[in-house]
Amino acid sequence: MNAVDTKLAELGITLPTPAAPIANYVPSVITGNLLVISGQLCFGLDGKLSDAHKGKLGVEIFNEAGLEAARLCAINVLAQAKAALNGDLSRITRCVRLGGFINAAPHFAALPAIMNGASDLMVDVLGDKGRHARSTIGVAQLPADAAVEVEAMFEIA
Repeated sequence: MNAVDTKLAELGITLPTPAAPIANYVPSVITGNLLVISGQLCFGLDGKLSDAHKGKLGVEIFNEAGLEAARLCAINVLAQAKAALNGDLSRITRCVRLGGFINAAPHFAALPAIMNGASDLMVDVLGDKGRHARSTIGVAQLPADAAVEVEAMFEIA
């Protein structure tokens, strides 16, 4: 077991089966030494979106559920990365960037704090290799009424 898999086990994280694309795109692309992961929703281990992670931040759901949703998105990002890398997450040399989309009410200002659910997970799992650049934006709607969607870019060996 490599260091990333060991860390996931220590944290009690089981990676789910990667979600299939729901439109005309691929879940990941490798170009040169970059792995780009398409936006991942906050599906649970069962591949379903919990009611606790549906709706708008600041209206139907609030910070704790939003943080959990962002964390689930990051777990799903890692599941896609593992599939793209033929099961070998040790090939990740750096998380370069995360992009976060938060389904939020216009007045909801805690977008960066919600996205920390994903950022913290990357650092917890990858250590310093998990520190990344990031953009976080509030959006009017996400697929399946998900609270959060996260995309990623990794440098790989």
